[in-house]
Amino acid sequence: MANIQWFPGHMAKALRQLRENLKVIDIVFELVDARIPEASRNPELNDAVGTKPTLLILEKSDLADPRATSAWLRYYRQHNQAAIAVDVNDRKLTGDLTKAAREVLKEQRARAAEKGIQSETVRAVVAGIPNVGKSTLLNRLVNKKVAVTGDRPGVTKKQQWLKAGKDLQLLDTPGVLWPKFEDQLVGQKLALTGAIKDSLFAKDDVALYAIKWLRKQDQLTALVDRYHVTTEDLSLSDVDLLLAITQRLGFKDDYERASERLIFDLRKGKLGRLTFELPEDSEATDNA
Repeated sequence: MANIQWFPGHMAKALRQLRENLKVIDIVFELVDARIPEASRNPELNDAVGTKPTLLILEKSDLADPRATSAWLRYYRQHNQAAIAVDVNDRKLTGDLTKAAREVLKEQRARAAEKGIQSETVRAVVAGIPNVGKSTLLNRLVNKKVAVTGDRPGVTKKQQWLKAGKDLQLLDTPGVLWPKFEDQLVGQKLALTGAIKDSLFAKDDVALYAIKWLRKQDQLTALVDRYHVTTEDLSLSDVDLLLAITQRLGFKDDYERASERLIFDLRKGKLGRLTFELPEDSEATDNA
């Protein structure tokens, strides 16, 4: 399995700018992909923000398994990490995020009030990995297209301040990955969900990872419905099952093309609402 790495120069610059802007913001809105909440958290971002209050925002929750999302929110509560799952189409989005941010900042603002400092406005920096949905979220919050969106990572290249509602100001930042994935499974998850450019990883490796995960979660029947493989095919090895999908799609022996289709369908939710890591995986890592 080929290693996956990606760290363009503009990402290193974005981290430096983020550190510089911490003094003018109240809270960090850290966006993660609800399908891979921990894999999509950048450890360098955590180091950069230090002790600044953080609200974890689980984006793309409409594509994730809702039961898994609920489990993740419980997990974060148990670990004293403020978190909220969002749907960018929810009309209450701005109010919900402002309310959640104020809850995180409650004690800090109470101390400030004792010193005679009062403020209703929340100033937040919006940060996260590439293609996690930052621009889509910002456009919805601001209620107009102010951020460029796209289904490829690295679209946002500069920082910009935006006003969302009466009491919420947001600083958009480019997506930031870290220089080296210590766990290549993290790289596979990021590739599967679109955080890494498609030209930088082997499609068949990622497709096989997806099949392995579906098998582990007893969700292979989604392949029967989508690609018309037989239930007997599901007992094949992961490689042979990918070849069976290739044949059913009419791609002959072009398993690379079939891999691309499988990855595309997974990203778009064509195989159902799926989450590719669970809280117990993190618990096992914590206890290792």
